[in-house]
Amino acid sequence: MPPLSGASVTLLLWIFGRLSSFNAAPPTTQKCDEALATTLPHNAFTSSSVFTSGYAPGYAKLNKRGGAGGWSPLDTDHYQWLQVDLGSRKQVSSVATQGRYSSSDWITRYRLLYSDTGRNWKLYHQDGNIWAFAGNSNTESVVRHDLQHPVVARYLRIVPLDWSSEGRIGLRLEIYGCPYWADVINFDGQGVISYRFKVKKMKILKDVIALKFKTSESEGVILHGEGQQGDYITLELRRAKLLLQINLGSNQYGSILGHTSVTSGSLLDDHHWHSVVIERYRRNVNFTLDQHTQHFRTNGEFDHLDLDYELTFGGMPYSGKPISGGRKNFKGCMEGINYNGDNITDLARRKKLDTSSFRNLSFICVESHTFPVFFNATSFLQLPGRVEHNMVSVGFQFRTWNTNGLLLFSALADGMLELVLVDGKVNVHINVTQKKNTRIDISSGSGLNDGEWHDVRFLAKENFAMLTIDGDEASSVRTNTPVQIVTGGTYHFGGYFQRTSVSPTLRSFQGCMQLIHVDDQLADLHAVERGRLGAFENVSLDMCAIIDRCMPNHCEHGGRCTQTWDSFSCTCDGTGYTGATCHTSIYEQSCEAYKHLGRASDSYWIDPDGSGPLGPFKVICNITEDKVWTTVMNNLPAQTSVTGSSRERRTVLQLNYSASMEQVSAITSSSEHCEQHVAYACRTSRLLNTPEGTPYTWWVGKGNEKHFYWGGSGPGIQKCACGIERNCTDSKYYCNCDADQKQWREDSGLLVYKDHLPVNQIAVGDTNRPGSEAKLTVGPLRCHGDRNYWNAASFNTPSSYLHFSTFQGETSADISFYFKTSAPYGVFLENLGNTDFIRLELKSPTVVSFSFDVGNGPVELNVHSPTPLNDDQWHRVSAERNVKEAVLQLDQQYQEVRPAPPQGHTRLQLYSQLYVGAAGGQRGFLGCIRSLKMNGVTLDLEERAQVTPGVKPGCSGHCTSYGMYCRNGGKCLEKYNGYSCDCSSTAYNGPFCTKDIGGFFEAGTLVKYSFIPETAAAPNKDAKDISQTSPLETNLTQEDLSFSFSTSSSPSILVYISSKSQDFMAVVLRHNGTLQLRYSLGGLREPFTVDVDQRNLANGQPHSINISRDGRTLWVQLDHYPSVSYSLPEESDTEFNNIKSLFLGKVFETGQVDPVLIEKYNTPGFVGCLSRVQFNSIYPLKAALRSHIAAPVSHQGKLVESNCGASPLTIPPMSAATDPWHLDGGPDFPFNEERVIPDGVNRNSAIIGGIDLFICIIAVVIFTILCTLVFLIRYMFRHKGTYHTNEAKGAESAASADAAIIGTDPNFTETIEESKKEWFI
Repeated sequence: MPPLSGASVTLLLWIFGRLSSFNAAPPTTQKCDEALATTLPHNAFTSSSVFTSGYAPGYAKLNKRGGAGGWSPLDTDHYQWLQVDLGSRKQVSSVATQGRYSSSDWITRYRLLYSDTGRNWKLYHQDGNIWAFAGNSNTESVVRHDLQHPVVARYLRIVPLDWSSEGRIGLRLEIYGCPYWADVINFDGQGVISYRFKVKKMKILKDVIALKFKTSESEGVILHGEGQQGDYITLELRRAKLLLQINLGSNQYGSILGHTSVTSGSLLDDHHWHSVVIERYRRNVNFTLDQHTQHFRTNGEFDHLDLDYELTFGGMPYSGKPISGGRKNFKGCMEGINYNGDNITDLARRKKLDTSSFRNLSFICVESHTFPVFFNATSFLQLPGRVEHNMVSVGFQFRTWNTNGLLLFSALADGMLELVLVDGKVNVHINVTQKKNTRIDISSGSGLNDGEWHDVRFLAKENFAMLTIDGDEASSVRTNTPVQIVTGGTYHFGGYFQRTSVSPTLRSFQGCMQLIHVDDQLADLHAVERGRLGAFENVSLDMCAIIDRCMPNHCEHGGRCTQTWDSFSCTCDGTGYTGATCHTSIYEQSCEAYKHLGRASDSYWIDPDGSGPLGPFKVICNITEDKVWTTVMNNLPAQTSVTGSSRERRTVLQLNYSASMEQVSAITSSSEHCEQHVAYACRTSRLLNTPEGTPYTWWVGKGNEKHFYWGGSGPGIQKCACGIERNCTDSKYYCNCDADQKQWREDSGLLVYKDHLPVNQIAVGDTNRPGSEAKLTVGPLRCHGDRNYWNAASFNTPSSYLHFSTFQGETSADISFYFKTSAPYGVFLENLGNTDFIRLELKSPTVVSFSFDVGNGPVELNVHSPTPLNDDQWHRVSAERNVKEAVLQLDQQYQEVRPAPPQGHTRLQLYSQLYVGAAGGQRGFLGCIRSLKMNGVTLDLEERAQVTPGVKPGCSGHCTSYGMYCRNGGKCLEKYNGYSCDCSSTAYNGPFCTKDIGGFFEAGTLVKYSFIPETAAAPNKDAKDISQTSPLETNLTQEDLSFSFSTSSSPSILVYISSKSQDFMAVVLRHNGTLQLRYSLGGLREPFTVDVDQRNLANGQPHSINISRDGRTLWVQLDHYPSVSYSLPEESDTEFNNIKSLFLGKVFETGQVDPVLIEKYNTPGFVGCLSRVQFNSIYPLKAALRSHIAAPVSHQGKLVESNCGASPLTIPPMSAATDPWHLDGGPDFPFNEERVIPDGVNRNSAIIGGIDLFICIIAVVIFTILCTLVFLIRYMFRHKGTYHTNEAKGAESAASADAAIIGTDPNFTETIEESKKEWFI
């Protein structure tokens, strides 16, 4: 069921006249603040003990000085208590304490217990804990505590926890409250109360049901009503939890299922009063149990609850209908039963209702006879049993959350017996040492640490032992191991701390026990309490202080709650959230946020509202140079055909998206622009029936609103795109399809009014005539921009701030934002309560602070940054506080975590406005704050800043933080909302200048870049305008050349740079595939050559080359190997004179050209891929492939853009023994692409010496064998059909390699992935 927002619940659930008229609490006009203890008689006060008669409990009245001035017990320890009998049940709202008059005796901390009968005490709870009240610090001051939740009781008991260090326990007190009365009905598990309706069938639109109940049973129907149409409402106990089931109606086809089931509470079989209120208006329901309210909507589509005849309380009606399912009737007490204003208990008392099913209807609550015992980790209860008897028979009930614990230990006359809880199972261990060691181990049950009562029965006698759990005789575990039992006469329940020769495997137990039997006799725990039987230590008698820390569940977003006696934990696996309570989303809020993490286009999970109720969902992020598009797909196939529809019976096409409508709405609401393409192809099928007719077809968008405009038009304009542009097929109509022609026509365009998007349905209404047909296409929803992510404000003066409504984050709060500043300190935000507060601030240039107070005293978390934060760059702060912990995180890497105290206040109660940018006008923040989110809601800083002096909307200077994402020399450009990367001065493209620009060259293809303007015509008609002169100097003393390539053919020229003189520079692949660099700068008879590598690089794999020259020194780097330096001979010139042209792939030049190049390498030309070619500051290949770049560049032959030469080398590094680039030969040489060898070796002069001839021969033989194996493997894979190459499919039949590529994959971007599979062969 989708949860209701608070606003909708407030609007829909008119707060029903309020419950004071239903519950038996005092009228709302009466203040419940009477002094209840002052007027009580002396004997209304009792205590655990009395120091002397002058310290009697009757003197413990506030501000009284009778006797010794208050109560003091005989012993000052943790077993003392003071009890007050109010005479009848009262509603208690406050407790006040005072020390004993004129003494050094007072209590500093205490607990409050209450009861209706003086037995079965209940500890006062607050904020999910057994509450400890702060007491006094002297004898005269009065400390009063108003109860967060008033209690109804006759008996109150104060249990001191700590007291004056100067004296002893001393106490005077006052109880504040008011009278309480209610009709009570005792249900015996047999009878039910039937509330008959005035008419036979009731059609109920709204309900209010209120009652209180108490029981010691875990199962039972509290109320039930049903109708013949299948409607019903049932409230029942199941496993001590309250289950509400409602069905407002289902249809017979099963397409509408109205059954709704909601569970609340736990441990409700504690025989204490629990309050229930059910408020329903139509499908909206408030379900409240003990002040905890769940809001939900019922399933289905119906609003009325149709009931027949009656509503029964206490069980199912005796109608014999199968819906009862063998459910138990309720056994216990109810009071204050109200149904839609009728007091059911009063009507039953006055015999206005049918109570004939009761054997003996009683209006007095019959109390439980159980006597629970509560154990903590230091408790034990010792009970006596028969001594030297040959049989052990024990039984008890227990409840706990812990998986392990000691239930029972007894030292036998010649061994030991223990019952322990291990991993939720009851294990029995018996060790008997008589004659020979005999050990018996039996186990039964599972999951017994679920907090419910479980019954244990154990019987052992000669050669027999049996363990039974929960009375299930069928699952009893027996053993017939030969053993002789002789009892020792003493049984320890819940703990054993004595150091004896025999000891249990576990020492303690945390939980409750009741109905303890020893030797088939129920233990008299009243006698134990009075000290007449057995012994105990740190045991709380006549109460069970168990708490369900998972109810209500603090684990958010579907996190699974598990608990022990002391704490709970959340398992967040698979939820998309993290943290102690699964509060914080692990995903970014939008595609825009992923861009600013440096991510590329891909599918991503996003969570627009962070910790809010919307779950994460997957979208497609298309990150382009100027925009970040978010795409949400739908399930409507393109060209969906529709026939047979008419205005009377329209065909409705339902679109389902990859996200819910709430999630999609979160995208459209925060986006700057959204669009969705729609197309209506028609044949004899009208669309909008323009110009003035009623539309045949419409579409339904967000909010289930119908819209009568089509793509290319706008709201309120009943036209299609051609009607707006005035180019429709028939000018009399505003849509092509409205001409109603027999030929296929189409109306298509973009829907761009984002408040109407996405398209949810399309209703088609004109395809029922002969030959009539329509085909619908609805594209994905596409949005760009994230107004929340860039929502920012600039604070220009120390006194400027923005204010918002009070932050609501009682039990769970998270705050996140970005900031940048040059100031050394400043308060980011602050919100105050009476004593509670929350604050985030920059305390110093390197410290961010998160401080708060929820009533337990101020808490401050500080995160220290290793670098200054006032560097005018964006920094991210996120803070979270929940009932488990507080977390402060800076820049997603530095954080501090502070656990919450195990007991104490947990609710953050704030009342002032939220101030952003200052704290009460002090320590104001100077700088920018953006994307401020509080509990998943983005605060609109820009809107508020527009009307606030000293604050400006927006913030500039994003490049200081995000410019690092512009790679390869790209320049960061500021935008109002973000930044972009200018890649015009690089050899790359893409949003971060990381996309290689390359081309595929077939035989004869060349690219020419002219450094000197030419007057002659370009080589072919594809030549570009070269009127622009190159700014590059034509006489060079240094060059930088870099590119990557892949090819399978050689020889070829990769790059050639010519000049008007005889100077040139060339990079060629020789016949054997090795790479050679040729330099001719004058002064030498022959060009200076560098054989860069001895391996065959014409192997179809991408390789990268970086060449730099400065004067006489050359640096060459191949692939990921370290660069190596070379030196030009002294005879060589160092100036590259009059550079003229740069050629890629082939040389087509007039004038002086190296004849060796032309003869050996220029024919047929380079065949393969070149990528990211850069020479100094020019990018010839990019200029050739980008028509919008005006540059003196031309190309000849077919040049197809491709990144096939740009992939990184994936061949593994060679071993030191075979790596020709391995210089020092040491065993610790690091394989690091960033390592540079400043003084490398000139490979032309490298000499291999000192190698034994035998080793050389062996190496040659091994090399020959390896080459043969490689050849065979390549041959086998090629013929088996699993060998992947760069060749496109269809290459066999294509006229050329280029034709094959274009015919199969115009972009040629995917074949590189296949080529990777080849490289490892």
